[in-house]
Amino acid sequence: MIVAGFGFRRGASADSLRDALARAGGVRAPDRLATVADKAVAPALRALASALGCPVCAIPEAALTDQTTLTASARVRAARGTGSVAEASALAAAGPDARLIGPRSVSADRMATCALAEGKTE
Repeated sequence: MIVAGFGFRRGASADSLRDALARAGGVRAPDRLATVADKAVAPALRALASALGCPVCAIPEAALTDQTTLTASARVRAARGTGSVAEASALAAAGPDARLIGPRSVSADRMATCALAEGKTE
């Protein structure tokens, strides 16, 4: 199972998210999308999920701090308690023993980040 985790700014569009996914190596559609719970209902994320035909996992903010990320953004750590919302969300949604496929990628407009995680849970 492949999970695409996202971090994004309020003004991010579905195109921003799609670009971040492509830059992360999302050649095929992931099995699910994930982000922190307070952003899981964002129209841009819902539009991308609908276009890809996959569900969105809303990750509680507390679950982000349990994840070991490859990226260590001081700004994100201060705001969310993790080095990368995209990486931590992907790992949390992919389940126990999940692994990041790589560090998060940033969209060209710098409005969204995406990281892919592989897990055994379906």
